[in-house]
Amino acid sequence: MRAPDGSSVSSPVSSPVSSPVSVRARDYSWRHAGRSTPAVSGLTLDIEPGERVLLLGASGAGKSTLLHALAGVLGEGTGPDAAGEEHGSLTLDGIAPQLARGRAGLVLQDPDSQLVLSRVGDEVAFGAENLRIPPQEIWQRVRTSLDDVGLRVPLHHSTAALSGGQKQRLALAGVLAMQPGLLLLDEPTANLDPDGVEEVRAAVERVLERTGATLIVVEHRVSVWADVVDRVVVLAADGGILADGPPSQVLSAPGNRARLTAAGVWLPGNRPAVPEPAAQHAGSELLVTRGLAAGRGKRAPAIVGSVDLALRAGTSLGITGPNGAGKTTLALTMGGLLKPVAGTLRATAALAGSAGTDPGRWKSTELVTRIGTVFQEPEHQFLTGTVRGELAFGPRRAGRLTETEIASLVDRLAERLRLTALLDANPFTLSGGEKRRLSVATMIATEPDILLLDEPTFGQDANTWAELVTLLRTLLAEGRSVVSVTHDAEFLAALGGNVLHVEDGTATVRTTAQKAALKMAGKEAARK
Repeated sequence: MRAPDGSSVSSPVSSPVSSPVSVRARDYSWRHAGRSTPAVSGLTLDIEPGERVLLLGASGAGKSTLLHALAGVLGEGTGPDAAGEEHGSLTLDGIAPQLARGRAGLVLQDPDSQLVLSRVGDEVAFGAENLRIPPQEIWQRVRTSLDDVGLRVPLHHSTAALSGGQKQRLALAGVLAMQPGLLLLDEPTANLDPDGVEEVRAAVERVLERTGATLIVVEHRVSVWADVVDRVVVLAADGGILADGPPSQVLSAPGNRARLTAAGVWLPGNRPAVPEPAAQHAGSELLVTRGLAAGRGKRAPAIVGSVDLALRAGTSLGITGPNGAGKTTLALTMGGLLKPVAGTLRATAALAGSAGTDPGRWKSTELVTRIGTVFQEPEHQFLTGTVRGELAFGPRRAGRLTETEIASLVDRLAERLRLTALLDANPFTLSGGEKRRLSVATMIATEPDILLLDEPTFGQDANTWAELVTLLRTLLAEGRSVVSVTHDAEFLAALGGNVLHVEDGTATVRTTAQKAALKMAGKEAARK
């Protein structure tokens, strides 16, 4: 056996697997510095060793904050979680989480914020090395964990070259290699294709069967984990617990279903109430590609090529395909943020005006008022210290509106996307779903003709999902073009339009969004 540097490693010697962990919370609360209300409050909860718990709740109910607290990382470092106010008690096996390092393994909502090293093998080995696992065992764990999550790349492969979905698998592999007694997963399948969802869920099941570890998993799409867990806990938006019990009781009892639906919980068999998509009336051509090939830089090899399409005003385009196929790279190229490897990308006069036909040469103020791009990782586009500042930044730089008009726009967008109570909050202290809605809102605020969205429904509960869909459909009716990189079949169906499927280096307009959604949903149902 050899490590990534080519050195020989002797046969593994098995070290003891961590025993399953118990969790106790007694009137526990955490308030981020600068926030008027706690992210988690009044929580009293017991989780026994080996229990498998699905943690639900509305976007912003404190699910991610609770996982961070259990992992012992609240109050540590220099980030937005480093300062705050804590009340009550929270323990793992009777010990404060900060003193029980290594007993819990956390997969963060944003995998980029969890990756440390430049090579895949080193990244997976990092946690186990810090736990002083014998070197002869580490590389066996690395390979087993990568196989478990279905990340089939060389150990020396660059972590920076991975797609968002692949990084999610890598982060999970790194935690699995540590073999923690408490496995904490924050939306581990949110950015994965249907095959990846199945692989990751199966990997977690295998690890739980092998180790008996306690599991707490946060996921808005309940159906993914309902058959894996033996308990469902729903956090109330105003603190405490809204529901707690076996999945069949919590998710199926008529009284519970009504309360959980009102709270925005995604329940099996329920679909958010949004109108059927109206027929899209294609307007003028805005952006045209001919033989476009996209890669990470003009001199880099093409990941996807021969793309011929025309984006028209008032139409939606979904971009689908397996993780790592090049969906995000293609979208960034179409958005003028990456140079084409080959072929042409041309803005028409209807889009460009006096800015020229090459979006890659536009100034930033010219770009954001024509093509607004929402990155897969919301944190990559935050620039100010408050939500209000983020929403005002783009319009202020564009110079089209007065300060009074900007303030009115900020208030309207915040109310529409449930961000009003957070206007003075630090964007980095928001939940994953709140960050995603803020990143979408910042681009909408500049009123671009084309809106490019990378995984726009990540972290959304059923209510905020429906509000986001309704807002985007309003933009389509106003004559904007919306391009969405997504694995969300229901989102595709709700927006309508066409789908560009990217796979094996090619991109083809395959079908209408409604047909594609039915096909994706059927494929997912067949696996269950």
